[in-house]
Amino acid sequence: MDNQAPTPQPPVFNSNAYSPAEIEEAIEKVGVTKARLPYLASFMLAIVAGGSIGLGALYYTIVASDAELSFATVRVLGGLVFSLGLALVIVGGAELFTGNNLIVMAWASRKVSTGEMLRNWFIVYFGNLVGALGLAVLVLLSHHLDMNGGRVGLSILNTAVSKIQPDVFTLFIKGILCNALVCLAVWLAYAGRSVTDKIVALIFPVSAFVAAGFEHCVANMYFLPLAWLMTSIGKVPDGFDASAITLSGIVHNLIPVTLGNIVGGAGMVGAVYWTIYRATFGAGSVDEKR
Repeated sequence: MDNQAPTPQPPVFNSNAYSPAEIEEAIEKVGVTKARLPYLASFMLAIVAGGSIGLGALYYTIVASDAELSFATVRVLGGLVFSLGLALVIVGGAELFTGNNLIVMAWASRKVSTGEMLRNWFIVYFGNLVGALGLAVLVLLSHHLDMNGGRVGLSILNTAVSKIQPDVFTLFIKGILCNALVCLAVWLAYAGRSVTDKIVALIFPVSAFVAAGFEHCVANMYFLPLAWLMTSIGKVPDGFDASAITLSGIVHNLIPVTLGNIVGGAGMVGAVYWTIYRATFGAGSVDEKR
């Protein structure tokens, strides 16, 4: 008779977060899947993500339109509600350009080619743009901007001007800092074993970049075109100088911010963590559970 005790089974629920080495390995595997998604699937999921980030921006604007709140309250509370956007992307499943900068980890391990990575970034970037633009049009038609005596619309205009005015170098640096925090939010979300874990993990990095006034290219795909649409139909308060809100002004923002987002996400997060957990130790060889 075999008297050996049965092999213990792993628990169904585990309160321990995934270790950084496990996160690196998971992001690589997901990166391969993302890079090889069919064109239509990538594009449709990117549209969803563009709209999702736009919804987070919409939520932020409601907070920012309250003139009675202090500066810090607006920035921090606005950042917290903006986190809705990334929560929809991470938990609901969508393709976000800034988060997909982490595909660089799979590329560095030679699991995807340069062409596959760039193809994904190109498709997802323009899918995000379509989703953000679509939401901007719907928001304009809904008269949402008339809320709070028109202050919601005024908040959109003020936000747009503040994003267009800085010089190219400043926008580039703000883009780097923004996506370093966004990709850290994605990294932390991968540590979670439940929906609650993931949402709680991403809130603080996302709210930090919003509170600090850093620049996210996909959020700007919502803010800036919506402000431009407002000026195009004359929906601008008397005395407001909207001269900076032009198509060239939008391009002035998006190009350096996009490049900065790539450096911040792919370089400061993806390359750094890949070097630590893959190039230095080899994936899965470091026990980081504490």
